Amino acid sequence: MNNSDIAHRRLLQQGLSKIRFTDAKDVVTQLGAVQAQDYAGAKWALGQRLKDSSDAALDQVFADGSILRTHLLRPTWHFVSPDDIRWMLKLTAPRVHAVNAYMYSQSGLDKATFKKSNTTLEKALRGGKQLTRTELASALDKAGISADGFRLGYLMMYAELEGIICSGSRRGKQFTYALLEERVPQVKAISRDEALAELVKRYFKTRGPATLQDFTWWSGLTMADTKNGIAMVKSQFVNETINGQTYWFSESKPPAKTKSPTAYLLPNYDEYFIGFKDRSAIGDVAKQAGVKGDDPALIAHIIILDGQIVGGWRRTLEKNAVTVELILITDLTNAEKQAIAEAAETFSKFLGLPVSLTYKGHTKDRGKTRTF
Repeated sequence: MNNSDIAHRRLLQQGLSKIRFTDAKDVVTQLGAVQAQDYAGAKWALGQRLKDSSDAALDQVFADGSILRTHLLRPTWHFVSPDDIRWMLKLTAPRVHAVNAYMYSQSGLDKATFKKSNTTLEKALRGGKQLTRTELASALDKAGISADGFRLGYLMMYAELEGIICSGSRRGKQFTYALLEERVPQVKAISRDEALAELVKRYFKTRGPATLQDFTWWSGLTMADTKNGIAMVKSQFVNETINGQTYWFSESKPPAKTKSPTAYLLPNYDEYFIGFKDRSAIGDVAKQAGVKGDDPALIAHIIILDGQIVGGWRRTLEKNAVTVELILITDLTNAEKQAIAEAAETFSKFLGLPVSLTYKGHTKDRGKTRTF
């Protein structure tokens, strides 16, 4: 198995090359969690794994609470299923607290302050209220808790990690918070070992072939946890050593050949990219082009062509249109350019807005524009 094989298996398992998810909650549930600090980008990540989805429809799914947005796994926001939020927090929150400990201290936040803050937030949100961060900051200030700058961010994150609050519906473009116990019905609790085994299983089922180091990075858990987790579910997977690394995955036979070339305009934190510590399997074109990791093309949203990164893209949203600027790291054939155009057309349908493509970077088409 080479990098191309790994990349194509991941495209299949993540529901990109063959759509197999039924709705947004299904995507989030099967993937375990989907990184979502860029809300618009995270919706597009879900949309590409669904048939006939739209940006507006996913806004409604989020408003209904069918998917939630909170801090877990690593110190950043993720979409998570209401069915999974409690056990996933219980499993991963202690590690996030450990990572945040220094900043808690630097911000003057101790156990007494967190306890008072959590009580204040509960009181402010009790009775089904859904309030913005600004409104909750005001409630904290009235309770004598300084809540400005980073300090407010860590107070809110702590309450999320403790299962006190989670995302509410958006109010216009503003996010709100709700009480988790009021927003999400209770489900049967599971043990830590059961939770660990379940998270490991979901990860390797949807992201394999992947290494234990990849899961450790993605989950924020320790390598000891990772080894314990894979030991509990290894009968459901196969493994192969490639270039000295052991990769775990759920299918032993390679996926059927897909149409080539096929392109995807993936958001910057898509799980196809961010879900791995080692991203070399999708970096063959970048390596051949001599492109380094800090290249502007690789720190925007990414363009995937036949499983490989061929550049980045930036979106400019206007009231009635969207401009997509392509930043390529290699020249493309006409067929490859058409594949990217088809991906842009899919994005246009998802947004319900016309999309204009402009080319920039290492390409003969620099400066050209195409509208859908």
